[in-house]
Amino acid sequence: MGAAASIWGIGIERQLFTLRRSTVPILEPGSDPIRVLHLSDAHMAPWQRHKQAWIASLASLRPDLIVNTGDNLGHVDGLRGIRAAFAGFRGVPGVFVHGSNDHTAPSPRNPFLYFMGPSKKHPTAEPLDTDALDTFMTTTLGWHDVNNAATSLVVRGHRIDLFGVSDAHRHWDRLDVLPGLVDELRQGDTDTDGDGHADEQADRQPLTIGVTHAPYRRVLDAFTGLGADVIFAGHTHGGQIRIPGFGAIVANCDLPLKQARGLSSWTHGRTIPLNVSAGLGQSIYAPVRFSCPPEASLLTLVPRT
Repeated sequence: MGAAASIWGIGIERQLFTLRRSTVPILEPGSDPIRVLHLSDAHMAPWQRHKQAWIASLASLRPDLIVNTGDNLGHVDGLRGIRAAFAGFRGVPGVFVHGSNDHTAPSPRNPFLYFMGPSKKHPTAEPLDTDALDTFMTTTLGWHDVNNAATSLVVRGHRIDLFGVSDAHRHWDRLDVLPGLVDELRQGDTDTDGDGHADEQADRQPLTIGVTHAPYRRVLDAFTGLGADVIFAGHTHGGQIRIPGFGAIVANCDLPLKQARGLSSWTHGRTIPLNVSAGLGQSIYAPVRFSCPPEASLLTLVPRT
């Protein structure tokens, strides 16, 4: 049984890419639905052509908005694979934040350490070309960088305010700067002459989206307090190895294990939807998934009833 489980987890399940679909009633009555494609944790290596092809096929879904929650790279040459996987998303409105593996490559280590608590920074990790990744995302795809930043978009006639933080797992989140940035979005001139940002013709009651790589409680609480209507996160890999009937063994952060994958809710004074992606990949040094196939998420935002 152990051998069969290893064969399944290493050789089969980590290639069984899955699209998780959910409907979220958070829009104003009478609004047109918005289809949001949530991509996370590709941990891309250049030879992973099946993964690249599957991600590329998601362009056929014609999403209205893409939210990328980081850890795109899994190898020093991983950007080649990301270019192939994401090329079809060019021109689709999107935002992104970083995970630590958008800055440093994974390092050989004992994979069982993953289950001993939150992962630690490796002192000899090889740096990645984060600038090239960001240039591809912003210049080629037209997405917006919301690492400790905020932006506004118009999507299908809706004004959407989005804010995010860089990887909270590495303490790169700057929650202290977000209130001022969010205030600027809500009070400032939003006319951008058609460059993809919000303008004065857009809805005056914007949808607000919070974006983080790692769903630490401090981040989720802060986002909820800042008025987010929905939060997107990654990082957990859904536990990566789940026990059937029990679920995730670890979340690699302080998120409750039952929320390590999928759509749930977060309460901090008010209750809002939280979508945590189990991710599209995993470290090349821990190439296994069990009872937790790699995934992307398609959330259809619809009017409240």
